Amino acid sequence: MAAPDPSGDDIAGMLRDSLRGFLDEHWRTRGMAAAASPDEISAIWRKLVRQGVATLGSGNDEGGLREILVVMEELGRAACPAPMWSAALANLALTGSRAEAARDLLAGLHAGTAVAAFSFGGLDPDAGTGAIEVTDRKGAGVLRFVEAAASATHLLVAVDKSSLALVNLAAPGVEPVATRAMGTWGLYEVRLNAAPVTRIPAELVAVEDLRLKGKVALVARAYGAARRAFELAVDYAKERHQFGQPIGKFQAIQHKLANGLIALEGIRLILDHTARLHDGGDAAWRHFADCASAFAGDALRRVSLETQHTFGAIGYAEEHEAPQHFKRVHLDTIALGGAADAKHRLAARLLDDGGAGLPQYDLGSAGNALREQVRSWLDQNWSGERKAEFDQRPFAKREFDAGFARDIGETGWIGLGWPEQFGGEGRSALEQIGFMETMERAEAPRIGAAIQANALMMFGTPEQQQKYLPEILRGEAMHGMGYSEPQAGSDLAALRTSAIRDGDHWVINGQKIWTTTWWGKYMFLAARTDKDAKPPHAGISMFIVPMDAPGIAIRPSSTMYDGTFANIFYDNVRIPAENLVGEVNGGWKVLTGALAFERGLVGGGIVLKVAHAFEQLRLRVASDRSLAQDPLVRDKMATLASEIEIGRQLMMHCAGLAADGVTPPEYGAISKVFSGELMERFGEAALDILGMRAALSEQMPGAIDNGRFEQNLRHSLMWVISIGTNEIQRSLIAQRAFGLPR
Repeated sequence: MAAPDPSGDDIAGMLRDSLRGFLDEHWRTRGMAAAASPDEISAIWRKLVRQGVATLGSGNDEGGLREILVVMEELGRAACPAPMWSAALANLALTGSRAEAARDLLAGLHAGTAVAAFSFGGLDPDAGTGAIEVTDRKGAGVLRFVEAAASATHLLVAVDKSSLALVNLAAPGVEPVATRAMGTWGLYEVRLNAAPVTRIPAELVAVEDLRLKGKVALVARAYGAARRAFELAVDYAKERHQFGQPIGKFQAIQHKLANGLIALEGIRLILDHTARLHDGGDAAWRHFADCASAFAGDALRRVSLETQHTFGAIGYAEEHEAPQHFKRVHLDTIALGGAADAKHRLAARLLDDGGAGLPQYDLGSAGNALREQVRSWLDQNWSGERKAEFDQRPFAKREFDAGFARDIGETGWIGLGWPEQFGGEGRSALEQIGFMETMERAEAPRIGAAIQANALMMFGTPEQQQKYLPEILRGEAMHGMGYSEPQAGSDLAALRTSAIRDGDHWVINGQKIWTTTWWGKYMFLAARTDKDAKPPHAGISMFIVPMDAPGIAIRPSSTMYDGTFANIFYDNVRIPAENLVGEVNGGWKVLTGALAFERGLVGGGIVLKVAHAFEQLRLRVASDRSLAQDPLVRDKMATLASEIEIGRQLMMHCAGLAADGVTPPEYGAISKVFSGELMERFGEAALDILGMRAALSEQMPGAIDNGRFEQNLRHSLMWVISIGTNEIQRSLIAQRAFGLPR
């Protein structure tokens, strides 16, 4: 899958800005209460033609699918029914055609003297669309759901997989009849009765591909409509007061809006990725187009529903914009077979005739090269008897392998993303993704102490950096995180474990719970150094505590996912004063800074786990004909594939942001929330698909893949809770992205 070319960013951005300003001036002023008349549609289209949009899709120099999607999105935002969709399809279908009628139509479209309507007729997956028959250059039949037929001069209809029919809408035997759908006007039923028809071969584009492009263009328009209504709802949440405060302060509203932003960002990214691949000639665009349609079918409609909920009664009024956008989202996401048709194609690609896995992302030359280098190293060092022996261990013994950690420490890859000044390699986020992906596919044990290393690099003294970072880099030392307490889980500002200065030492007393890496050499511990600080988080400091220090009592417990964590008691534990990380009472900055740095790729790490587990499930399903042909199984597999691609797009976006510095906390949170909950959904779906044998745990007779799938489900809960629960993350998203009050 080819790497995207960023050179088009400025062009697409300028087109978006220009068109948004144009529509604000020339279309929004008409108001939203009434459906647009044919004359209004014709008038705005003539103006848009003069802006140059009518030629998009007619050649590389005129703009490709990416620019078409930008225009469709902006038309959706403005609730403008200008016939861009049909013009784009005409350009994509007919450009380069040797047929005279095709050349004449395109010339008229580009000059603004002709306007096209478009129908896929009998090739539309929705049987209710109707069809026409062409005999002796005469067409007969009924076509439904045709846009802008009253303001168009011509109608293009897909007759079969290799040809289109061109109909002059002013010819005898042609009757467009306005149809009301979703409570609004704008669609037509076109009746043909021995109407003159010119048949045009589809010489340069397969009609199936043309339909897929048309479908993704409708998703873009629906996205634009949903995004505009959503942004209005965010503004409303800041202004509307209930119970003496803005409704945007209520957690329920914040979480609705966070959910909406997660979905919208995923759709924005996958639409752009699809278009980039298409315009770059990469065949994988079809996979991503179907994933976009499959995901958006539910997600955009859910965003629209939640938007209406936020508006409350005001959103019912037709004078308000929101109803127009609600209608557009629903009409465009069910058109051309909706999500069901997209899932049908995805399932065929994944499962039929052995199927194919998810496309591999292009991580750039350096990322791709590292991915191959790591794969080769793992083939040499983590295979054969060594890997087989490791795989036979119970899960609790597979979380970490000291020998493997030391071996990979010799490669320097533990410090892959570290700055070179600390002994790292200074590799890009894309290279780090390539490393994580390859390690996940090899099912290698965990390594490193990324959060703690980040904290030391950001806040540690030179002496601390020289002492602790080389140990981590060589794979010789693991650091746990001593954060949570019985009364301080997500609310870490409430922690009570104390650290009191006594000469050249700090004396620590208290209890930490749910500590996973309790067996590590050190604990990165948060303790209160000022019990009277206001606000409470201002009295916290961070320490490195050697786990062999006297006064530490460890009580391990088994987790529900077969791992371990521990309650750890600190009873007058004395540590040297130089083990303070950062300033006294400055621990909150250390703690949050290190977590924010790491969260940018945490979501990516989770979705890579899901992608690997999905491939194991896909191979099993594809090899079992009864499963592979089950309609419910096919639907679930397609749904999961589309969600994984959304997760991977969010991961790639975070990597792109990290290239310019630290990923903004709200985007790291978006990726983490979506991917963590996707892991849960995957685990549940795998049990549904595989049945009771998949519930058998490791080392049980008959267990599928040694209990892989049921253990994944039990483990998934940790990713939703750890590094900040998803509920807390949703509040962070709403507050950081929208400026809503705490």
